[in-house]
Amino acid sequence: MTGTACLVSDKLDILTLLQEQPEDAKYQGRPWTASISKTAQVTEKFKEAVIQSKAELLSAGFDEDIFRNLLSTFVSVIEQTEDQASSLLSNFNDPTTSDIIVHYLRLLASSYLQNRAEFFQHFVEAPNLRDFCVQDVETMGLECDHVQILALSQALGINIQIECMEGADCDLNHHIIPDGSTPSLHLLYKTAHYDILYKGSVCRQSQEGAYR
Repeated sequence: MTGTACLVSDKLDILTLLQEQPEDAKYQGRPWTASISKTAQVTEKFKEAVIQSKAELLSAGFDEDIFRNLLSTFVSVIEQTEDQASSLLSNFNDPTTSDIIVHYLRLLASSYLQNRAEFFQHFVEAPNLRDFCVQDVETMGLECDHVQILALSQALGINIQIECMEGADCDLNHHIIPDGSTPSLHLLYKTAHYDILYKGSVCRQSQEGAYR
């Protein structure tokens, strides 16, 4: 990946965002830092959820030949992480590997939505849910909207809190998916980009009250 930016970086202090975008200084009181951190127990549970998700795709009518290699690579990446956590970063920054994982997750989101079409069809603007899944969910390179995130959250059993910096004044709003759940994954969303956030200890850095 010489000459290209990393898709996923190492753990960074939240103040890094302020250095890149000083106008966001009013959020420096958030005691969160960007991170990817999983315990062995959580990783094993996630791996099992990914393996079991195969049934979701089969139920939606996908031929196993279409996704077998995608799923195998995904599980292999998780197993490598169990043995050596640092491998996760290198795998995510390998375009081929990361595209395989994203492709599988798109198929899983599509399957989850289609298998519950009676519920989810009310949340899309396409003529029908199948068209929405083909055009907006399964197609690589498109942003995920709330409905796709909800589908993946429920399909993999991961509760998510998203902090959104929206509008001209970058007002901070948060969304918990599914509603009423206790989040295990925290994300910061701004301008078509997500940062993974980690709840850390509060550490006063200046009289103005900057934290990390």
